[in-house]
Amino acid sequence: MSLTFRPAVAADVEQIYRMLVALADHDHGQVKGGTESIARYGFGPEPMFRVILAEQDTVPVGLCLFVPEYSSWRGQIGVYVQDLYVAESARGLGLGRALLAEAARSGRDWEAQFLTLMVQRNNEIGLGFYNAQGFELRGDSRWVVLEGDALARLIAGTGQDDQEPVNTSLPASGVLP
Repeated sequence: MSLTFRPAVAADVEQIYRMLVALADHDHGQVKGGTESIARYGFGPEPMFRVILAEQDTVPVGLCLFVPEYSSWRGQIGVYVQDLYVAESARGLGLGRALLAEAARSGRDWEAQFLTLMVQRNNEIGLGFYNAQGFELRGDSRWVVLEGDALARLIAGTGQDDQEPVNTSLPASGVLP
């Protein structure tokens, strides 16, 4: 059995998508984007994320999808792991740890000094794995998301019950009065 790790390329989009769907199924979620989105944002003229693939005998069995992150509190750049997936058939081989290490090495390009990710508080297996790697839970923060109509209202400068636009644009100087 041969295990290898490599950066994903555009030809890997279908495999990346399949693994993301498998991860979402495991987490009782749903992948809303498709292969076109992965190709556009991961392998277009200005890639927005990177993917490391783990292969067992040339068959993809794991991935780590990550992006640069800036911490204003630390004053440093890091790596934010959006998705970490290892196929059931390849679990227990150390691929999760190896994929995280490969992402951290890749982050050296942008001088990454830390690695972060999210794990569901009720995911005891995941928490145990990340704890064994040295990760620490931080605070009682909760992940919040603004999207869809609520995002459009924010951009337009209107509130939930307020349909009158409010000027939220910065002046031409870029500095608020």
